[in-house]
Amino acid sequence: MRSHTLRGLLVASVSLSVLATPAQAKEESAEDSERGSRPADIIVTGEVLYSDQINALRSPTPIIDVPQSLSIVTEDQIERRGFTSIGQIVDYTPGVNTSQGEGHRDAIVFRGVRSTADFFIDGIRDDVQYYRGLYNLEQVEILRGPNALLFGRGGTGGILNRVTKKGTIGETFGGGQVAVDTFGEFSVQGDINLAAGENVAVRINAAYESLNNHRDFYDGDRIGFNPTARFRLGEGTTLDLSYEYADHERFVDRGIPTGADGRPVEALQDITFGDPENNFTTLKAHLLRASLSHEFSDNWKTNFSAFYGDYDKVYSNFFANDYDPATNRVELDGYIDTTVRENLILSGNLVGEFETGSIGHTLIFGAEYINTSSDQNRFNSFFSTSQDDVNNGVTDPFFGTARTDRAIFAANRPINLRGNTGVLADGRNTSNSFTTDLNDDTRVNIDVFSLYIQDEIELTDWLNIVIGGRFDSFDISVNNLGNPTAPVLRTRKDEEFSPRGGIIIKPQENVSIYASYSESFLPRSGEQFANINGTNNVLDPNTFTNLEAGIKWDIKPNLSLTAAVFEIEQSSPQPNDNDPSTLDVIDSTVQGFEVQLQGSVSDFWSVSAGYSFLDGEQVNRAGPTGLRPRELPDSIFSVWNNFQVTDKFGLGLGATYQSESFINNGNTATLPSYLRVDAAAYYDVSDNIRLQVNVENVTDELYFPNSHSTHQATVGAPLNAPFAITGRF
Repeated sequence: MRSHTLRGLLVASVSLSVLATPAQAKEESAEDSERGSRPADIIVTGEVLYSDQINALRSPTPIIDVPQSLSIVTEDQIERRGFTSIGQIVDYTPGVNTSQGEGHRDAIVFRGVRSTADFFIDGIRDDVQYYRGLYNLEQVEILRGPNALLFGRGGTGGILNRVTKKGTIGETFGGGQVAVDTFGEFSVQGDINLAAGENVAVRINAAYESLNNHRDFYDGDRIGFNPTARFRLGEGTTLDLSYEYADHERFVDRGIPTGADGRPVEALQDITFGDPENNFTTLKAHLLRASLSHEFSDNWKTNFSAFYGDYDKVYSNFFANDYDPATNRVELDGYIDTTVRENLILSGNLVGEFETGSIGHTLIFGAEYINTSSDQNRFNSFFSTSQDDVNNGVTDPFFGTARTDRAIFAANRPINLRGNTGVLADGRNTSNSFTTDLNDDTRVNIDVFSLYIQDEIELTDWLNIVIGGRFDSFDISVNNLGNPTAPVLRTRKDEEFSPRGGIIIKPQENVSIYASYSESFLPRSGEQFANINGTNNVLDPNTFTNLEAGIKWDIKPNLSLTAAVFEIEQSSPQPNDNDPSTLDVIDSTVQGFEVQLQGSVSDFWSVSAGYSFLDGEQVNRAGPTGLRPRELPDSIFSVWNNFQVTDKFGLGLGATYQSESFINNGNTATLPSYLRVDAAAYYDVSDNIRLQVNVENVTDELYFPNSHSTHQATVGAPLNAPFAITGRF
């Protein structure tokens, strides 16, 4: 689909894909009420995406009137589907797919744009790279399309927001779950809410996971502890306080190489390329959150949030960097990376609902301040041998010139290295040091100040418009200590204005047709602030624009159909080859459409089905290249069916499909298409106890769900099943 064709569709077309529509939210509330087993649940009710005045949209806008594609996964869905990771949620969400994240972090491809930093907690930025837990969540919100007005820098293809559980005043309840799977992974989690007085509630969520999977050497554990308190300070005034402790450790697995045909080498599916002792990631984080909300009247509300995060992260890894299928030799590279980061974020919003004459307004005015201090360094691997003396002193014809940061091993060995020592393909011993070759050592400080305003205007009963804009001042300094005797300090300040506009036409109450335009930007320092050095510090930010149009139709109170078409255009300034003092602006586009059916087809059967089509082409100074962006499958399909066989017994059956995509931008390595079938069974022993089993990959398909680079393709899990007991009291 070419760009001009899509633009025509955008003018004429339809759109929105919502994983949890208002109709479905009502259905889930009814289910929970009938079971009487979820007194602690807080889920979307009625028509409003609004959870205790904390959500990604920041204003009480009915989902049907939001001119943007979004998906919501509630706590009940997370529990019923057996989800334990962000990646599993993404597998069943249209318009997004997962990236490998180098085996140590969540990474999502939002409509063809890969991100490791567009994550939020209760609407507050959470940009550190790690695997996020689900134990303390009320819901997960995934918004697609650039929108800096609400989220600032980044969000170039979309954002993911986790809404955490808060205390419930006047109630005492609790619950928990114990689960074990067929790999031996074990988890236990608890949730207790205590009424500490008429106006105070204390809630504690905690979880422990002992990690395991199908890959050799994989293990680890994850601890989460999140006490919260809610205070009703007066009529219409609420204060929420939260502390969260995260302690994560796990093995880092970066997958297997591709062969001469550019596809993952299936013969190596059982080989883990790394060091059992030195492929690991650890994270210790302390997160403090405070939110104060006040209602001045029925029409005017305000909220103020403060967030402080202290993160200490290390990840160490070896990985396949190259592979020779003729000799079955693999080249291993590696590094150890340390990040110590502190984030302070202050934000406030004033929301008003009022009328000027016959015209209704929902106005939001907000400000945000962010200070980030981030110290990071990386040491490359440094082997005692070099490639030039492999094969009796002759340079290996496949791997090239001598290097001490890499080494060549026989690919069919179960263990290439252990404790930083190993045996090379030619039989010689080698050892590695992670303290010799310093790659970089930087001290980063960032100050961001933002102002934004948006007005949702109801012109008539059938016509609404949304208009607004955001100003961001992004000030960064990077002190590069790579050479301690001559550190290099570079600074840059970007000031950007990002507009947003939309139109919503409502031919009837249960139908919305919309079109929208939004923008976002990404500074040249990148998502993790590492690339300001060299010529990058003189370049303007990349900018992203999103055109989207769609339709949302509540077919009946508990069944909805949504659809969308969109185009994201990235503009990237690059120095001119002939005159570096001038810039060429390179534009690349991704376009596609989404459609989803969601809700109850009958009393017996409910369904969630979604399909996404994505297309794009890389562009350079010479124009279109004919190359497709990496990690951009043209088709993503998922379906999940719930069958309520009896009042106590239910079944689930679903599938997720992803067409083939390119692993690299050179389009020389391919991630094959796959179809994975999943199933589930639930039995309510009583109103308060449920037994369930979730079966993943029923057909035991060998598949490769994602990748990071040419020789790092993830091996998907074979047939496996977690068993869980969930209780409420």
